[in-house]
Amino acid sequence: MPDLPTPQDASEAALFSECWDAVLAYADLCTSGSTAAAQLGREAFAHGIREARAADTGPVRGTGRRPARLPRIPLLLTSVRTTAAAWEEEGQGHKLDPDLRLWLNSDKAARYTGPPLQRPLALRGLRDLQQADAELLWFTEVEALPLPLVAGRLGLDPAGAAEELQQVRTLFRDRCHRNHLDTPMDARCRSYARLLDAVTRSSAAETPDDLSRHLATCVQCAEAAACLRPHGGALPGALAGGVIGWGGLAYLERRRRAAEVRLGPGRSGSADTAAAGPGDGEQKARVARNSLLVAAVLVSVLALGVSLMPFGGAGDDLGAPGGADRQPVADPAPPLPSAPSLPPATSKPADRTTRNSKPPAKPGASEGRDRHTEPQGTSSPTARPEPGQGADPVCRVEYDLVNQWPDGFQATVTVTSAESLDSWRVAWSFRDGQRVGQIWDASVSQDGSRVTATAADYNKSVPAGGDLAFGFISSWRGKNSPPYDFELNGHACAKS
Repeated sequence: MPDLPTPQDASEAALFSECWDAVLAYADLCTSGSTAAAQLGREAFAHGIREARAADTGPVRGTGRRPARLPRIPLLLTSVRTTAAAWEEEGQGHKLDPDLRLWLNSDKAARYTGPPLQRPLALRGLRDLQQADAELLWFTEVEALPLPLVAGRLGLDPAGAAEELQQVRTLFRDRCHRNHLDTPMDARCRSYARLLDAVTRSSAAETPDDLSRHLATCVQCAEAAACLRPHGGALPGALAGGVIGWGGLAYLERRRRAAEVRLGPGRSGSADTAAAGPGDGEQKARVARNSLLVAAVLVSVLALGVSLMPFGGAGDDLGAPGGADRQPVADPAPPLPSAPSLPPATSKPADRTTRNSKPPAKPGASEGRDRHTEPQGTSSPTARPEPGQGADPVCRVEYDLVNQWPDGFQATVTVTSAESLDSWRVAWSFRDGQRVGQIWDASVSQDGSRVTATAADYNKSVPAGGDLAFGFISSWRGKNSPPYDFELNGHACAKS
């Protein structure tokens, strides 16, 4: 077990209580199992505390101020990424998610540690804010916490918190605009800089066709568009992807779900919660039940809680006893129900991908959160007829388009099985040439328009009437019709 810092005062104990579940949530995305997730989280938390101490006690700059640093949670999340990179260099890469390993050895990862003017715009903009402003922005936009709760946590006047948040959004936009103009860019990007600033200032402004085409092909300008548009839903993704890097959108979805588990459906602060349809309640309840089945965060994690919480009690909810099955990390605040009241585990929910973007994909203008199911009345020659309405279907499927940007999108698939399963394989077809690039809670193969997702080791078993779920990120061009012809282990599924 690595050497852990001893809390110097109550503030570091509070830091652990407030931030550990976020650190573990991202560490779980970055690793190949719950044991590795707990180890990565421990090491990253210790590293992050040392970095925060050094920044707070280091020498001041010529202006009389110490160097700016990220807020607490983003600082610790970047520490997870840094520790993962160290694992890869030290020969421990087998413990990491394979897609993360590819990312760590690509030019995309180098942006986060390279020359300051080449780093993501959201990272630079958030670092430029005062600590209190950056905390406000991150808590509300990325952690999806309700504004009254954030105001209480930061000591703000609840009556004026909404106005202050709007001012911080504007300030963040201004910082990003200035940083965008300072960024080295080619002549074509430079020619669009003023137009991009103009069309993102108003939610009613239309994006000219030539600029839209440019944003679909230029990562740098697409990132800028997401940061410069304070409304429309793109800001949380821009923040998460720009600050965290790999897995940003998946982390964002996980934190939104964790907030719903803790606060109840409809009370989280994310913009898409309010847009969710009335049929979301059952799915959210399923997510809550499954999220409470947090797999063993291991004895070492509890030991970390004891070492960082000398006052006792704050670490009691870090994990639930159980086996080594890998489950999503929920906000530990709600008490775990007693064992007899827990329903049997179904599958790992598909939450795997101040405010701000995504796994190794590009942030862009979000199209909002639209729910899709299988299209009716398709004329495709490959489409199969939907199971008869008179008989009980073997399975039902729900397809959820979580987020969309100019050349990519994030979606989740939830399948309810009428029969118990020892393993599962879900297949579907795309109409418009979409290609799946990254998937979580399953492995994927694609042959032309036909995609097959196969169960991971930790979520193969599904009880009768239970759900299996997974998420993915895919590319698209021109049109993004919802998929069709879903099958579970070769049996056609009905739409939910």
